[in-house]
Amino acid sequence: MPTAGNIIIDGQKTEELGMNALAVLRNQTIGFVFQFHYLLPEFTAMENVLIPCIIKNRKVDRLTLERADTLFEMMGLTAVKHYRITKMSGGQQQRTAIARALINNPKILLADEPTGNLDTENSDRICNIFRNINQEFGTTFIVVTHDTRVADHTDRIITIKDGRIESDIRR
Repeated sequence: MPTAGNIIIDGQKTEELGMNALAVLRNQTIGFVFQFHYLLPEFTAMENVLIPCIIKNRKVDRLTLERADTLFEMMGLTAVKHYRITKMSGGQQQRTAIARALINNPKILLADEPTGNLDTENSDRICNIFRNINQEFGTTFIVVTHDTRVADHTDRIITIKDGRIESDIRR
C-alpha cells in the first residue's frame, strides 16, 4: 500500500481491492521480470511461459499457444521452446522469463534488474526486445536498474537517491 496518495491500475483503486481481487489484477494487468528468472526447472520453456495463462484461465487454447509461439519468436527462442530450463543458457532463461511475463498481454511490465545477470550482448538484446514490445503492443515498462546502458534505452529516467527523486528526465 502507498504511504500517501492512491495507486490506480486499469481504473481500479488498489487499496479498495481484497487479496483475491489484487491477485487477479496482477495476473491480468501486470507482468513481472526479476533479475533472476524464477523459472521452474522441472518444466520446459513453453510450460513455464504458459503458467500465467493456466492460473488465469485454467486452460490453454489455440490463441494462447499462437501468442506463446509469437513471443518465443520475438525472443529468438523458437528452437529451444521445448527444452527444459536446465538445458538453456542464462540469456535464454531470462528471455523465457520475459515471454512468461508477457503471455497475458499485460498493460504494465515491472522489471527489476532484468539484465543484471547477463553479458553485454544479451543485455542489449533484452533492451531491444523491450523497446519493440513497447512499440508493437503499447506495453508500459518500468525498469529498475543500476546499469546506465540499460537506462539509456528508455524514454524516461527517474533517478532515486536515498529514497527521494533526484532527477526526472524525459527524452
